[in-house]
Amino acid sequence: MLKAKILFVGPSESGKSVLANFLSESTEGISSYVPTQGVRILEYEKPNMNGNSKGAGCRFELWDCGGDQKFETCWPALMKDSHGVVIVFNPELPSHLKEIEMWYSCFVQQQQLLDSQCLLIAHHKPGSAGDTENLSLASPLNKLKLIHSSLEEDPEDVCMEFVKYFKSIINLLNESRDREEMSIIT
Repeated sequence: MLKAKILFVGPSESGKSVLANFLSESTEGISSYVPTQGVRILEYEKPNMNGNSKGAGCRFELWDCGGDQKFETCWPALMKDSHGVVIVFNPELPSHLKEIEMWYSCFVQQQQLLDSQCLLIAHHKPGSAGDTENLSLASPLNKLKLIHSSLEEDPEDVCMEFVKYFKSIINLLNESRDREEMSIIT
């Protein structure tokens, strides 16, 4: 079984823990907001997601990283051996739109990850009414896959988008493993 490490990063109170809990079907701390201190690691197993015969599925480690920059000294350890980054932000807060550039720079560019290994999520909190469907993001953020999530209105769509993202990560892992095997053979 493949194993993939996915980081959930972004500003404080953007919905990282809510999304990680939703995906891993965890009910931990869903009643009220409690800031994540450092990191929480949730496991998410997806059987039959692997498209080839080399395994039945994939185990994802969802690293729910605290959004407070006081944990910045921990970031290099969190980033080590990660396969993907999900940047979550609240599109109704202008400060979040500015901050996500820093998260992208630190967690995607510094690790030299491909843009396809990054997913940008505009997370809409329950009861939010703002029209933020047409966000204008600065370069290079405007090249990233952006999805709008509202677990209140369209949880199935959010789940489907994550499955697509996870499949793309699995494909990259399979390609990397195949290249490694070929280099050993030749």
